[in-house]
Amino acid sequence: MEADAEGGSPLLLVVDAANVVGSVPDGWWRDRRGAAERLRDRLAADGLPGRTGPVEIVLVVEGAARGVESVPGVRVESAPGSGDDHMVDLVAGAAGRPVLVVTADRELRRRVRDLGAEVTGPRAVRP
Repeated sequence: MEADAEGGSPLLLVVDAANVVGSVPDGWWRDRRGAAERLRDRLAADGLPGRTGPVEIVLVVEGAARGVESVPGVRVESAPGSGDDHMVDLVAGAAGRPVLVVTADRELRRRVRDLGAEVTGPRAVRP
């Protein structure tokens, strides 16, 4: 993990795979795992558009997408239960780091903001 130019920790980008994949009606429901893998690959290739500093990307999957493997540049975490709860745990464990969570889920947005994370919607990582 590289530090940013100011010497701090890199941005932790936590991506709600189910929410981002579900934001575009492109048939993802026929192959949830494949849709999560396509998102993972796009994140690995593009990172966070508009961000020039170092970013640690964590893609949180749940349900039928569990078991998607990590690739260089994207760590995939299969939530053992609720994906939202797992993302909240990741944010809570990132004390002192800048964190950006990608989701449109209102309750999740509230929960992670309460822990100091910033939030953006799925369009930040979708073409």
